[in-house]
Amino acid sequence: MPGTIGAHIKAMRPKQWTKNVFVFGAPVFAQRLGDAPSMLNAVLAFVGFACVSSSIYLINDILDYEQDKLHPTKRNRPIAAGLVGRRTAVGLAALLAPLGLGIGWSLNLPTMTVLAVYYVTNLAYSVRLKHIALVDVFIIAFGFLLRVVAGAMAIAVPVSAWLLVTSFFLALFMAFGKRRGELAALGEGAVAHRANLADVTLGFLDQSMAALAAMTVMSYALYTIDPAVMARLGTDGLVLTVPLVLFGVFRYLNQVHQGKGGSPTTLVLTDRVVQLTGVVWLGLVIYFVYANVRLGLIASAL
Repeated sequence: MPGTIGAHIKAMRPKQWTKNVFVFGAPVFAQRLGDAPSMLNAVLAFVGFACVSSSIYLINDILDYEQDKLHPTKRNRPIAAGLVGRRTAVGLAALLAPLGLGIGWSLNLPTMTVLAVYYVTNLAYSVRLKHIALVDVFIIAFGFLLRVVAGAMAIAVPVSAWLLVTSFFLALFMAFGKRRGELAALGEGAVAHRANLADVTLGFLDQSMAALAAMTVMSYALYTIDPAVMARLGTDGLVLTVPLVLFGVFRYLNQVHQGKGGSPTTLVLTDRVVQLTGVVWLGLVIYFVYANVRLGLIASAL
C-alpha cells in the first residue's frame, strides 16, 4: 500500500547498511572490542553512516526514477514502484543527512568531517559521477575507505595503512563485480539503465576483477606477516587466515560469473558459504589478536 512505513523504510535501503560494518575494522584490529566506550563510538559511527548513506540512496532513487523502471529488479524499489512519493523522499533525505552529520559531530570533528566528505562525494556521484565509467566504481570504493577511516576517527586511533589498502582493493573488486553483474544480466538493455556501461566490456571487467582479486589477497597476506604489525598485535597467527580470505574472494568471483553476485550486499545476506567464511575468519582474527597467540610460524616475528 502506498505510503506505508514499511515502504519508506525499504526506500532507505536498510540492507545496504551492512556495508557500514567496515567502521568496525579499526576497533577490531586496534584491540578495542572489550572497551565499551570505544565500541559505543563505533556503533554511533555506524548509525551516522546509515543515516547519511540512506539520504544518498533516496536522492539517487529520485534521480534514477525513470531508469529504474527499466531494470528487472530496481523497478521494485519503493520510489520507482510509486510506493513512496518523490517529494516525500526528498523530505526524508533532507532529515537523514543532518541527523547523520550530527551524530558524527557528537563524536568528534574528524568523524563528522569524514561523514561530510562521504556525503558530498556520493552526492556528486548521484548527480553526475555515476555516469562516468571507472570514476563511478572508484567513488564506491572510496566510500568504503571512508567508513574504515571513520571507524578509526571515532575511537581516536591511527589509521592502519594496510587496513586502508586492503579495504580499498576489496571494495573496488566488489564494485567491478557489481558492474559486471549488471552488464551480464541486462544485456542489450544495460546501456538504457546505466549509460556508462557502454564504455566497458565483460572482458575488461573480468581482467580488472582478476587483478584486484590478486591485489586484495596479496595486500592482506603482506599485512599479516609485517613484523611491525605482528609486534603491535602480539601474534603471528593471522597468516593462517589468509586462505579464508582467498577462498572468500574466489567464492565471490565464482558467484559473479554464475550471475549470482551482481550485488555484493545481496550475496553477503544470502550466501551461507560466504557468511560461514566470514564468521570463521572473524573468529580466528579475534582469537589470535586478543589472546596474543604466538605460534612461532615466522622466524622474525615477535
